[in-house]
Amino acid sequence: MKDGGRVLPGLRLSLGLTLFYAGLIICLPLAMLIIVGARLGPAEYWAVVSSPRAVASYRVTLLSAFAATAFNAVYGFLLAWALVRYEFPGRRLLDAIVDLPFALPTAVAGIALSGLFAKNGWFGAPLGAIGIKVAYTPLGIAIAMAFTSLPFVVRTLQPVLEELDGAIEEAAATLGARPLQIFRRVVLPVVVPALLAGVSLAFARSLGEFGAVIFIAGNQPFVSEITALVAYIRVEEYDYPAAAAIATVMLATAFVLLVAINALQAYARRHEALR
Repeated sequence: MKDGGRVLPGLRLSLGLTLFYAGLIICLPLAMLIIVGARLGPAEYWAVVSSPRAVASYRVTLLSAFAATAFNAVYGFLLAWALVRYEFPGRRLLDAIVDLPFALPTAVAGIALSGLFAKNGWFGAPLGAIGIKVAYTPLGIAIAMAFTSLPFVVRTLQPVLEELDGAIEEAAATLGARPLQIFRRVVLPVVVPALLAGVSLAFARSLGEFGAVIFIAGNQPFVSEITALVAYIRVEEYDYPAAAAIATVMLATAFVLLVAINALQAYARRHEALR
């Protein structure tokens, strides 16, 4: 095979197009965001990003995103396991429904969730009877985030679970390993890198979710107001530097967390390779 055995020749062209796309579509908007935020002086920037309302929105956004991601890590794994390992009526339909949050406009998802969890909704009424309020609370925000980010966990885990040879689990069982030991020593080490990848994508999506959240959150400052909405309000007030400053905080937070999760993925892969 020509060109050093490469199926697709043209390193310079392909690399050039890749870097051009990354610079134009990804780096340029982020750089502009930082430049606009830098129009504020250090004192003004700090005053904007550390205002009580902004800090409260960081807390609501991060805690809700962590709660949604923790739920999706468990439920997404169980759903992916069921779709891969078991045959049951409606399996194909369920597998298709998993992708629904990808195709459904987030505003539609928010309206649907608001209707379900309102005081007189199908879920909101019985939950309210036992003292659990979902709509217009951080719990509602977490549910909206979990709804929109679940497919990232499921679709990341499915290929790994499909490639996991069931004979290895059977061999462990014949050697006397208990189900919990098989899961902890055979299954979990293989799926951890994929699980971390899915969790990181789900968390990043939760941090940036807007349309599905604002309908069910109630958007009460210091109670159920997310950071994206605070930035949007600043845009509506034509205070673009303040909006950019708040956005850079979430950008930095997401970047740090993604780097940390990628480092954990690399550690998990090295640990598995040494076993």
